[in-house]
Formats: sequence, C-alpha cells, structure tokens
Amino acid sequence: MDNVTPLGGDVYEIDTRMAGYSGITAGYLILGDRPCLVETGTSTSAPVVRDALSSLGVGPDDLATVVVTHIHLDHAGGVGDIAGYYPSAEIVVHEKGARHLADPSRLMASAKMVWGDKLDVLFGTLAPTDAARIRALGDTGTIDLGNGRTLASHYSPGHAKHHVGLLDSHTGDLYVGDAAGVYLPETGDLRPATPPPDFDLDVALGSIALFTALQPQRLLFSHYGPVDDVSPILERSAEELRIWVDLTKQARAEGLDLDHAVAMVRERTRERYAALRAGDATAEQFELLSGAPSNVAGIMHWLDLIPR
Repeated sequence: MDNVTPLGGDVYEIDTRMAGYSGITAGYLILGDRPCLVETGTSTSAPVVRDALSSLGVGPDDLATVVVTHIHLDHAGGVGDIAGYYPSAEIVVHEKGARHLADPSRLMASAKMVWGDKLDVLFGTLAPTDAARIRALGDTGTIDLGNGRTLASHYSPGHAKHHVGLLDSHTGDLYVGDAAGVYLPETGDLRPATPPPDFDLDVALGSIALFTALQPQRLLFSHYGPVDDVSPILERSAEELRIWVDLTKQARAEGLDLDHAVAMVRERTRERYAALRAGDATAEQFELLSGAPSNVAGIMHWLDLIPR
C-alpha cells in the first residue's frame, strides 16, 4: 500500500491520512511475535489503519497490543474503532488517560469546545473501549512484543499530563508522540506543540532531557516520521520551546491580547521555518498540527498559573 513505509527492524510507518491529508499523523506497526500498533490516528482514519495492517498480514485476531502516547484525538481518536476491529488486542495508555478511553464523553465535549464544527471533519468521534481491555501505565511500564523484545514506557508530560514515550529494546527507536514537538520531513522544520491546558515549560524540558538520557538510536515522530539525528533534534526541541515561551512572555508583558500575541509570535518565528517561508501545502500542515493560536494559548495558560 502507498501509505505503508518499512523502516527496518520489523517497524512499519502507516500514514493514517488524517482528514484526507498525507504526512499529518503516523501510526507505527511493530510486527514482532506479538504485533503492536503505536498510535491509532483519528476515528475517521481507523479504516485506513485497518487496511494497512491487513496489507501487512495482520488480521482481526493477530494484533496483540494497541498503545497510544497520549489521548489527544489525532493520536488516540481511533482507539475505540481499532479495539472493535481487533478483539484480542490489549489497549495500553498512561493511567491519567485510561478513564477517558473507557468513557470519552468529557474528552469529546472538551474537543468540541476547541474545534467546533471542524471536529467531525478532522477527528470524528472517539468510541468507548471496554475498561476490562485497558491497561493503565504508571510512570514506567513494559509492553511485551514477543521473543524478549519490549517497549519500555516512560512518563513524559509537559505537552499533556497523560503522555508517555516508548523505547523499543530491539531497535532503540523512541516513539516521542508530541513531547518533542512537530517535525516536517519535507523541510526538516521542528516546531513545539504547547496546547492548553497541560503545557508546562519546565516539565516539558524535563521530558526532553529524559529522552536524551534514554540514548535512543532514532526518534519516531507521530507528526511525522523517523529522525536519525537524535541529539541535534532534541536540542532544537528544547530551544524551540524556550523561544516560543520567551516571545509569548514579551507579548504578555506588553499587554497584548491573545490575537495580537499570536500575530507577534507568528511574525517573529516565521523565519525559523522553511515551510512557512515557502508558503506551500506544508505550511498548512504546520498550522493544522502546531498552530500558533494553540501554542500561544497554551503558553499563556501556563503563565497565568505561575505566581508572579
């Protein structure tokens, strides 16, 4: 299939075709003795992911595990549908996200407030998963991939309080979710993802430091794809966070409202990203995944919580 890319080590990148786009959100299949899907994509992407797994020989009874880095709808919106397609699969998520997969009503109501009419087009509806099939992870945990191969889970909040990174013992791949930001393979751009309500700079920088300490061989971004230059990208991830926070602090100190703060930060960061200078379709992808309004709003929310 044209949306499946082998990455070596029995790992396959799946373009979930979020909202019909290519290169927006990746899922990953680890095709070991106990096949594991990392990230489901959105609800509307679930049939695309199912067809990709089928093309790789994974049938309804073959998938052992589904694990999500966090429960935002671009990563986990398809969990309920995928759980229905693969009745033997265990669903693995951090303990702070588990109840929302069993009962998505609050999560969906919150998403509706943020996205409004765009919600159905971009994400669809997260269907509930039987609580008995959900395994909640603590700060660390292990997922059995078979033959002695494991995925080690490492709690990595800052982007979201229910976020984990996942390290493959066989390949050294680290599935970074959104904790290291949004990467555009076409241009090599990296931009932070700092949405409300959970963003916290110090916590986010701590998660990036943890990822560095794990010494992964490769980073697998949910947005989007593999990156081999691990140390430079993680250093840039921390740098981007600091730049966006510093600029948002300036805007706040100048008394700018959110709209004007967004305009200022967008203008002052534009030259950092080749995609925005080009102004092509990749720029549209950037704004969808890591939009300046969402990033600045998340930083503003965090600043409001800090005692002055």
